[in-house]
Amino acid sequence: MRRYPVGIQTFSRIISEGYVYIDKTDLMWKMTRVSPFVFLSRPRRFGKSLLTTTLCSFFEGRRDLLAKGQENLEELRGALTIQLEPYIALYGRLPSETTPGKVFAGLIRRAYEQTGRQVVVVIDEYDAPLLDVLHEEEQLPSFRRVMQEFYQCLKAHEAMIRFCFITGITKFSQLSIFSTLNNITNITLNSQFAAICGITGEEIDTQMQPDVTRLAEEYEVSPQEMRQMLRDTYDGYRFAGKSPDIYNPFSLMKAFNELELRNFWFESGTPSYLLRQMQHFRTDITKLDDLQVPASAFDQPTENMMDALPLLYQSGYVTIKSYDRLMQEYTLGIPNKEVRVGFTEGLLPTVTGLRGSEVQMGFAARFWKALRANDTDLALRELQAYLEELPYVEGFKKKLEEVSAAEGFYEWSFYLIFSMLNVYVQTQVKCARGRADMVVFMPDAIYVMELKLNGSAQDALDQIEDKGYAKRYATDPRRVVKVGIGFSVEKRAMTDYIIVEGD
Repeated sequence: MRRYPVGIQTFSRIISEGYVYIDKTDLMWKMTRVSPFVFLSRPRRFGKSLLTTTLCSFFEGRRDLLAKGQENLEELRGALTIQLEPYIALYGRLPSETTPGKVFAGLIRRAYEQTGRQVVVVIDEYDAPLLDVLHEEEQLPSFRRVMQEFYQCLKAHEAMIRFCFITGITKFSQLSIFSTLNNITNITLNSQFAAICGITGEEIDTQMQPDVTRLAEEYEVSPQEMRQMLRDTYDGYRFAGKSPDIYNPFSLMKAFNELELRNFWFESGTPSYLLRQMQHFRTDITKLDDLQVPASAFDQPTENMMDALPLLYQSGYVTIKSYDRLMQEYTLGIPNKEVRVGFTEGLLPTVTGLRGSEVQMGFAARFWKALRANDTDLALRELQAYLEELPYVEGFKKKLEEVSAAEGFYEWSFYLIFSMLNVYVQTQVKCARGRADMVVFMPDAIYVMELKLNGSAQDALDQIEDKGYAKRYATDPRRVVKVGIGFSVEKRAMTDYIIVEGD
């Protein structure tokens, strides 16, 4: 039985103890020749820490520098100093080195002088201390100054440094954190290194084919069917305009190790800072599946964000789906089933007051079965009953009033419901004569839905017909189902509905 390195991030241990390892050393070799100073951003659990320890072994270093978030400045300074202690034991420390930055600078200088060789600096998750205080006006500037003082020695000692590699989730402006490090090369969107973290489809079909076959036997499906199940659940990440599809390595290894397909990435923790930023910027989640944007919209310094999109991309909740080189335009979307369902489960309580598990195992299961049985009437009755049962939780009434006035509450609720089922849904879908409220794409049918606030289902259906919302799907082999729904803001429920099949 093969051993999977679940939770193991040390290259030497993976190799010496015989764990599965996908070799990326060819890309690492190329990366070390791109620039003496390299920065790479990837989502959590995507192998950044393993990459840094592999680099350490590559350069015969000992271990990377790592400092997680702290609650105050003294703890931050202490954490940085603690990470330097093994190197202090090797190369010493002067009494005048009273700050982490001065200690770091002294270590680089003494290591160079004592060995006669240039130093390799590997820093994993440099942004961890800053994320938790991203929008705390009192603490963020102080934390930033400490980190800036820590990193400024890299430029000052450039001649002593052979290679410097820095990873993180977010991109903080060089004008703040790396104020003097103006020669750092950001390879985050470089197509050459799109696959340096994560596992590609080609690697699954070659190096991991025995694992796919074993999991297929457990599920009693063919290897080809299991390959598609893995693709739907864990694939879909792209980290450059020209990039192979990348699988989430953490979830993939967990699935092979436990012989089960689950949302492992979210079980390891949904970053609270991300939900806070989405609330801070009032992010419209219904727009996350089809975003056409320039690179400047999502690949920008985190502290300069005008919305949550950079953080959503850098954290792996949306990814590159395609790139128009002529227009220099990227299309972003949610990567896969694991992210869609886990993301929905985390957001559902903030919108509806219900836990995602309650919806998924209750209403969502019944709704899904009805749609798969082509019983749209039953599915809408289930939906009607679900909406009537939404509880009033603390702050929910005010939230409901705000989004209802903007005709957005039902879109959010329905979007989350369908996303919980891993069903692709679009809201405010443009056509020549207007916008359809919602289009739901099932394997065998397309549902064009219009909802009328404080109006009738017939009014909604008439709008679908008058505006021709369904005509654009006339050539699609799937059934086209038009659904008009009357919706009462006061009752927070559907009042009536009409279903018509055909474009």
